[in-house]
Amino acid sequence: MLTVKSKQRASITCIPNVLPCRIDHNGPVNASERYWAPTKDCNGRETSYFRGRKLQGRSVKIPEGYRGTVVGTTEHQLSDNGNMDRVSDVTSKDVRLSEDDKEGDEMEAQDTKVLEENASFDEIVVWGHEAVPETESDPYIRGLDEWIAFAETMHSYPSRKLAKSHEHKEVG
Repeated sequence: MLTVKSKQRASITCIPNVLPCRIDHNGPVNASERYWAPTKDCNGRETSYFRGRKLQGRSVKIPEGYRGTVVGTTEHQLSDNGNMDRVSDVTSKDVRLSEDDKEGDEMEAQDTKVLEENASFDEIVVWGHEAVPETESDPYIRGLDEWIAFAETMHSYPSRKLAKSHEHKEVG
């Protein structure tokens, strides 16, 4: 399991960019406007060039009530009592009994690793080759909409109308 710890100081805001390419580098880059300088035309369409290729972008707002975060890993994990310990300091694992197991076999508790918030965002830009990504076909845009809709459905209570339609009636 994972948990996110907010930083004490004010969070940095950013706009993540989803590029239509694979970059085999993970870390800081000395980027300058020479290499990345997106422009926005009067219609709100974003255009940029990356390694000589024309890209067109679509801004996607994070829905109301949600917040995007950029997180990084830490050396900590959350113990059952809510305290954070360094991963190297944890030598024994808690043991819990399974309620469903009548034999009394022991189950190992899951570790809860701590991630730290590095930045937050309220929109992302999804880029496409030579054309603006389509809302209906782009996997990142669709994924954002579909996962949020799925999460809302999963964490909501059924309406009374829906609950009544699922009640079982005895036939006599």
